[in-house]
This record gives sequence, structure tokens and C-alpha cells, in this order.
Amino acid sequence: MEHMQVALWVVLLLVGLALLFDFMNGFHDAANSIATVVSTGVLRPTQAVVFAAFFNFIAIFVFHLSVAATVGKGIADPGVVDAHVVFGALTGAITWNVVTWYYGIPSSSSHALIGGIVGAVIAKAGADALMATGILRTVLFIFVSPLLGYILGSMMMVLVAWLFRRTTPLKADRWFRRLQLVSAGAYSLGHGGNDAQKTIGIIWMLLISTGYAAADSASPPTWTIVTCYLAIGAGTMFGGWRIVKTMGQKITKLKPVGGFCAETGGALTLFIATAMGVPVSTTHTITGAIVGVGSVQRASAVRWGVAGNIVWAWILTIPASAFVAAVAYWISMKLF
Repeated sequence: MEHMQVALWVVLLLVGLALLFDFMNGFHDAANSIATVVSTGVLRPTQAVVFAAFFNFIAIFVFHLSVAATVGKGIADPGVVDAHVVFGALTGAITWNVVTWYYGIPSSSSHALIGGIVGAVIAKAGADALMATGILRTVLFIFVSPLLGYILGSMMMVLVAWLFRRTTPLKADRWFRRLQLVSAGAYSLGHGGNDAQKTIGIIWMLLISTGYAAADSASPPTWTIVTCYLAIGAGTMFGGWRIVKTMGQKITKLKPVGGFCAETGGALTLFIATAMGVPVSTTHTITGAIVGVGSVQRASAVRWGVAGNIVWAWILTIPASAFVAAVAYWISMKLF
């Protein structure tokens, strides 16, 4: 069989590269689930990362693998995907993650991966090999997820303000310090459920293309699911502190009540997207929710210049990672 000509060491190397991406995803996106808890002083940073990593992992027992199926079979024609395409996609995504992490920009690991797949596939077979439905849904949610996060975050803020209108600020603060643990846990659960599945999807894509998994298999091998959830949890444990600072302090200063509303709005958005099988950006989602909460307090509470820089990173993510992926694909053709 032609697929089996790919050496096992190449497949293992690419699985390792995918797990590195997954680890970096947790590392890069740790900020999304813990920035508000750390910035409001509810948990110390070390406590927060362990807390978030735990919920990242237990998402394995909560969500179906619909996002993994979208990434594995719904972005590109499986017949076009090979080891070179997977190498290019992962290199493009990891490069963009490193650049944005270094500059403290909360960009999307998810869209970097989708951009990587798109760039590598186009480099090999042209745009016809892409599957329009999966890509259009993903691109649509670049706008839908922050908007939904914004709406749900601001609605939560209005609802909470009304429910606690007769409560003293001190008492409300005490309540929401505890409630934030619930909302941060829910958000970390959503983060693990959506993001770990993207790496499961690309490993599944690799195994099918190299003949190490059946093309008609309903789900990926169990070992890929467990290792991907462990890798994202481990990445979260190490945490990306540069981005924590941006998310927790620079967009808008959050009190425990605001943190609770932002995380709850963000978590609901992630649950909806994961149920629909759409790979969304946890970064876009929580940023939209934080801006929504800040703007309910007053428009000037949001540092719109910082939010604007973040939006530019969102716009550039897919084309930038696609370009790097295309270059990496051509290089890999010379290497192996």
C-alpha cells in the first residue's frame, strides 16, 4: 500500500511535533482561563495553572470528538494530505504561536493551525483541495465567537448587576471571589474540550494519510485522545505569563464580578461551538467577553487601543501561518 511507504520514524516525529503544538496551545492559552482569576487575586498564579490544567484534562470525559472530526476530515481533502502537508501545517502554527507569545499578543492557536493546514494544502495541490464548508464555518466563527462572547459577557454583567442591586459591594465581592472558581473551571473545561481536539484531529489526519489508521474509522485511536489532553494540560501548567498580563490587566481592569461574567459568557460560547463541531479560538472568545464586561461598566473602561492591536493579530493569523506552512512544506519535500 502506498501510504505505508512513509517510515514509522517520520510519523512518530510528526506526532511529537503535533504534541509540541498542543503543549504550546495550553502554554499560550493558559491566560485565557486564568488571567481573570489571577488579576482579581482569587488564586495565586501557581494555584491557578494547576486548577486550569485539571479542568483542561477532564474535558476528555465531557465532550464528543466533533471538533477533531472537523479538523481531521473537514478542512482538506483527506486524499491530498500527506506527511509533508502535516509537517508544513504544524510548523506554520508553531512559528506563529512563538512569535505572538514572545510579543505577548493573545492570538489564536486554533486559527494558526487551520491557517497552517490551508497553506500546506494549497502549496501541494492548490485551493481546490480545500473543503469550503469546514473552512467557511471556521472563518465565520472568527467573528461569531468574540461577538457571542461579547453579548453573553455583557448580558451576564447586566443580569448580575440587577440580581445583586441591593447587596453591598463588599458582600458581592466576597460572593464572586468564590463564584469565579466555578466560572474559571467551566472556561478551562471548554478550552480543553475545544483546543485539545484540534491536535487530535491533525494526528488523526496524519495517521489516515500514512496508512496507520483506517480512513473510514469513526474515531481516532484512544492513545491520541489521552496524549493530546495530557499535553494541553501540561502546557497550561507551565503557563504563558506574558499573555496573562495582557488579558488580565491591559484590556480592562477586572473585579471578581467582572471576571465571573467574562468567564461564564466565554464558557457558554465554547460549549456551543464544541457541540457544533466548530474549532473556535478560545482567545477570541474570552477577549470578546472581557470587552463586553468592560463596556457595560463604561466604554472608557476598555483600552480600545490594546483591543485593536489584538484584532490585527486575529486578522493576520491565518494568512501568516499559511505562508510559513507553505514554505515549510516545500522545505520538507527536500528533507524527507
